[in-house]
Amino acid sequence: MSKDLEWVAGGSVTTPLGFRAGGTHAAIKAYGEATRPDLGLLAADRPCSVAGVFTKNRICGAPVTLCRERVSSGRAQALIVNSGCSNVATGERGLQDARTMSELAAAKLGIAPELVLVGSTGVIGRPLPMDRITAGVPQLTLARDGGLEFARAIMTTDLVPKARAVRVRVGERSYCVGGVAKGSGMVHPDMATVFGFLTTDAAVAPELLDGMLRAAADDSFNMIDVDMDTSTSDTMLLFASGAAEGEAILAGSAAALALASAVRVVAVELARDLARDGEGARTLIEMQVTGARSQHDARIAARTVVSSPLVKTMVTGRDPNLGRVMMALGRSGAEVEVERISVWIGGQCAFERGAPTVLDYTAISKAMDAPEVKLRADLGQGTATATAWGCDLTEGYVRINADYTT
Repeated sequence: MSKDLEWVAGGSVTTPLGFRAGGTHAAIKAYGEATRPDLGLLAADRPCSVAGVFTKNRICGAPVTLCRERVSSGRAQALIVNSGCSNVATGERGLQDARTMSELAAAKLGIAPELVLVGSTGVIGRPLPMDRITAGVPQLTLARDGGLEFARAIMTTDLVPKARAVRVRVGERSYCVGGVAKGSGMVHPDMATVFGFLTTDAAVAPELLDGMLRAAADDSFNMIDVDMDTSTSDTMLLFASGAAEGEAILAGSAAALALASAVRVVAVELARDLARDGEGARTLIEMQVTGARSQHDARIAARTVVSSPLVKTMVTGRDPNLGRVMMALGRSGAEVEVERISVWIGGQCAFERGAPTVLDYTAISKAMDAPEVKLRADLGQGTATATAWGCDLTEGYVRINADYTT
């Protein structure tokens, strides 16, 4: 990480100036802790520039449809989110319920409903309990330190809230970038993430903000996997309040490059947090691909390895099975030739330029017995690199999803 960036201890989506947030228990969710927050609200003191990326799943939630429409204006001031019900495949009622959620939040904040974005996550194909949401909104209390409570409110099967923030210095001025995320199952993003909400107090035009967000998404949330399933509700948003004051950041400037780096760093750490907290997971898997012919090849190779059920179970069993990694590389679609490939498992070189090395299988198995397992492959085709993150596949994942609605 650049010396101009520093992590903010306990940071979250409200670390940047100009944002408040909170969460409350509205009894929407039928699973998890009985009193855990399941309705959250993030609000800015004034309208913000905003950018968003969304799921490419052709069956998407009503909140995604509403957000796509409103984000296209480049302006927003608030975000209301519930967990426990995704408001997906609910017809015209679902769209009206999403609009009603925005109206309830707007009335509480005293702003126009068109400035409110909406997110819903949870069970698919069931209508929102609007009576509970209507009763819950007045209970919401927003605070400058409410980012962690908001992070808890958006959780579904997540075990821990995900929240990060950094401070970036540009000359004599500094800005903050903060974020929260949720996602534990149905995680194979094809845009950005399950939920990832980021904020900054820099002044940035929507067009520049959009470029920063998409670049960060490609290197972070688009490089994670839990179970090869792409959510119907994936939403990633970036708000810029301008509350740090100073002139608007211009494309190509030193400030723009520094801020883009900060957005990427926060997004990458949130993505790692998501993969680490995959349903039933014990182990974070990091796969680095080097020597690829193109950036595209590097990304698809890395992502194919971390999404492979056989690689996941290899890590679950601490089984030094090189063939799982080789198989995944070969089917990834990247340009590969077995004679040029080298592979490392847990720091141990297991395959070098077309042939297995003299292996100490016990040492490889022991190296895999850790909270984080690093895999690496050099494809020997070029200079492009990429890193992806996933998690192991355990009986816990099966139990969670076998009982998800019951």
